[in-house]
Amino acid sequence: MAVTADMVNSQLQLVFENGTDDKGNVKYRRKSFNNVKMEATEEQLYNIAVAIEALQENLLSTIERNDRSVLVDL
Repeated sequence: MAVTADMVNSQLQLVFENGTDDKGNVKYRRKSFNNVKMEATEEQLYNIAVAIEALQENLLSTIERNDRSVLVDL
């Protein structure tokens, strides 16, 4: 049995530091961008994230790409 994964959706998530809680732990806030072109390269998404960071007040902590695939039995 051969199974393949067909990508159906891609999402870019930026995680920003959003201050600290009462115990001094860093709090985080996510900004999600849905329906990212599945053909977009990691470098393209990174460059977009850096450009968006310049428009934000908070420090960018993490850049994530989340892809969703459907598994198909051939």
